[in-house]
Amino acid sequence: MNRLFVICLMGIVFTQEHTPADFWYSMQEAEKISFVNGAYTAVSAMKMHHQRQVKEQYIGNDNWVQPYYIDRYYEIVDEHISTNVEGNIDIIVKAMDAFYSNSDNANIPVIEAIRIVSMVQDDKDKKANLYLLKAQRKYAR
Repeated sequence: MNRLFVICLMGIVFTQEHTPADFWYSMQEAEKISFVNGAYTAVSAMKMHHQRQVKEQYIGNDNWVQPYYIDRYYEIVDEHISTNVEGNIDIIVKAMDAFYSNSDNANIPVIEAIRIVSMVQDDKDKKANLYLLKAQRKYAR
């Protein structure tokens, strides 16, 4: 009977869900900087690769005009990277710490949080607040 109780207790303890905020706070400062740097690098590489593929596909076609959806895609990609921090990733990390200090933001995925924080750093407060409210509503538990 005691074994069954211990097994049930272990199941309850280990099945508790961890939030993105828990993940963020589990990292050391250097790990957080590396994580944000990796996210920024991945987004930049993705955009550069896409631009190269579009150019290769339509090279030599003088009538081709880049459609709106590609421009919009690049806009969305650029929202994930702050241009105002100029390599000082620790600014984003500190802003992320502040972001996750609000319990309403605990369930927002880290990449979406980076996007919101990056928009704030680039003085796009209205848009960032809109995305924050949408994310809080979407990930509320």
